Amino acid sequence: MPKPLLKVFFHPEQFKHRPLYEWAFGTKMDHPETTNRAERILAAIKKNSSAFSVHRPSPLPQQKIAALHNPALVKLLKTASKLPRGATVYPSVFPRRDQVEANANSIKQAGYYCFDSGTPLTSKAWDAAYWSASAAYSAAKLVRSGKAQISYALSRPPGHHASKNLFGGYCYFNNAAIAATQLKSAGRVAIVDIDFHHGNGTQSLFYKDDRVLFISVHGDPQDYYPFFSGYATEKGIGRGKGFTLNLPVPGGCDGQGYLRILDRKVIPVLKSFAPKSLVLSAGFDTFKEDPIGDFKLETSDFALVASRFAALNLPTVVVQEGGYATRWLGKNVATFLLAMRDEHK
Repeated sequence: MPKPLLKVFFHPEQFKHRPLYEWAFGTKMDHPETTNRAERILAAIKKNSSAFSVHRPSPLPQQKIAALHNPALVKLLKTASKLPRGATVYPSVFPRRDQVEANANSIKQAGYYCFDSGTPLTSKAWDAAYWSASAAYSAAKLVRSGKAQISYALSRPPGHHASKNLFGGYCYFNNAAIAATQLKSAGRVAIVDIDFHHGNGTQSLFYKDDRVLFISVHGDPQDYYPFFSGYATEKGIGRGKGFTLNLPVPGGCDGQGYLRILDRKVIPVLKSFAPKSLVLSAGFDTFKEDPIGDFKLETSDFALVASRFAALNLPTVVVQEGGYATRWLGKNVATFLLAMRDEHK
C-alpha cells in the first residue's frame, strides 16, 4: 500500500518579511534569514509531488498566541506593521526589565521585548510571524485529529528562540510551542530540538511542565549563540524538574558523532518518557556548509537522523527552524522529510 502524501503547511505571506542585515558583536552583516530559505525548501518539496502536498494553513486563533506570549509583545509586532514600507527597526537599547516599564505602542522601546540586535521589526514581521505560527498550528491540528501521522510546518521566520516576553534569534513567536500545546490535549508531548542553536525560548515555556519533555542537542553555549542557556545543568524546576535535557556538543561534530548522541542519550530518554506525540524543532544549520553553524553533517546524515525518530512510530509534527546554507537547504529538508515519511510505520 503506498504511503500517503506528507502534508506541508506554508502561506505566501511568510515571504514578505525581508530583513536585510543584522548586527553581531558590532559587525554589520547580511541577514541569513532570507526568503530564499523557504523558496529553496518549497522548490525541493514540489519536485517530489508523489511524496508531498503543499497547503495553506488555517488562520491561528490569536488567543493561541496570547496563551504563550505576552499580549504586549503581540501588540508591539502589530505596532510595527504600521512602519513605512521598507523601513527596518533594530532594537538597540535593552533595559533592566525589573526596573522599568515599556509602551508596546512605541517602536523606540522595542528593546524591552527583544534580547538581541539581529531580529528586526518591519511592517511585515507580524504577518510573516503570524502565518509561520499558523503553519505549525495547522500541522499539529492535522496530526492531533488522527488524519495524519506526520506533518511538516515550513515555519519561516523560525520560532524556537522566542519566549513568553521576548523575541530574538530571528524568532517572533514560538512555533514549536504552539504545536506542542495543541498536541498536549491528547497526552504527554516530547519536543526534540535538533537545530544547531539551543532552543532557549521553547525551554523557558515548558521549564515547569511535567507533561512536556524538552530535549535539545546543540552547539556548546560557551562558544555559540544564545550563550546564556543550553547548559547541561538546566533540567527544569518545580514539577518540570527532570523534564529538560540539554546536550551541548563541541563544534566540529560529524554525522557519526551526532547519531551516537541520538542513540545513546536522546532516544532512550524519549522511550522512557513515553510521549503520545512528538514535535521536532528541525534546524538544518547542523549541515557542514552552514554559515552560522559549526557541525559537519552531510546531506545523507539527515536521512539517518530522521530514521531514528521515525522508528519511534509517534504522531509527529516537524517544525522548520534554522538552516542557512540555502544552496543545499531544500535538498537537506526534503531528504529528512522523505526518510520520516518512508520509515514511519
